[in-house]
Amino acid sequence: MIQKSGIITICGRPNVGKSTLTNALVGEKVAIVTNKPQTTRNRICAILNRGESQFIFMDTPGLHKARTRLGDYMVNVVKESVSDVDGILLLVEPIPNIGAPEQELIDRIKQLHCPAVLVINKVDTLEKKEALLEVIETYNNAHHFDAVVPISAKKKEGIEELLTILDGYLPKGPQLFPEDMVSDQPERQMMAEILREKLLLCLDKEIPHGTAVEITKFSERDDEVIEVDATIYCEKNSHKGIIIGKGGAMLKKISSLARVDMERFMGTKVFLQTWVKVKENWRDNVNLIQNFGYRQDH
Repeated sequence: MIQKSGIITICGRPNVGKSTLTNALVGEKVAIVTNKPQTTRNRICAILNRGESQFIFMDTPGLHKARTRLGDYMVNVVKESVSDVDGILLLVEPIPNIGAPEQELIDRIKQLHCPAVLVINKVDTLEKKEALLEVIETYNNAHHFDAVVPISAKKKEGIEELLTILDGYLPKGPQLFPEDMVSDQPERQMMAEILREKLLLCLDKEIPHGTAVEITKFSERDDEVIEVDATIYCEKNSHKGIIIGKGGAMLKKISSLARVDMERFMGTKVFLQTWVKVKENWRDNVNLIQNFGYRQDH
């Protein structure tokens, strides 16, 4: 029986491992993960029921210098996500230097007087453990964090200790989400995100960042197969050719990788059809940004 529940925001610079940590905390894949920065565009709520506690983790886009309207949107999502929460988890890399994004988030934590835990990720990459003490000292000089937890999100090390600390932040109260729910993302949105993850994994340089995915059909047939029609939008004709690939090979590869993950997520067979269309400069078009599901109220 859930006795307490609360919201914990996970924030940090791009590519620090926020989505990997979210998935490790919940024990399921609810956020897409790639080794490219700015993978997450929306705020994603991941839900974990543990004993009498319900944790709602908010995985946010990395705080970065915005170069497009979409970038502005992503930065605003981060800033709003650290307001009105029960705890903030600042995720950093094991580097004894505080960059501008970290400093901005520390300033925000101070302003809000919100309980905050410093989580140092990727400690498995450190050759000398003494280097960790230097990182801790650097951050302790910048802000008095409630706790400092070294982890490896990838190897799921330090996760139990972190959950025990965060459990102390949850106020008494009813559960906020049903027990079988692991994410607040609609299934349609999850299908779009899974396909976008594969675009990021398979394509190079700026091309995948200039893509958006719209699910135009999501329906279940009588034989329990789910039909998904997806349109991939890119910014240039030349990009369209690269996404489709020679004889359609690249699009086929992206689609089949996505279908496997979609089937795993839905627990049933998925029939996926994909198309590629060009929408020039969509990242600077407010209407298109909203059409693709990036709304400030999400």
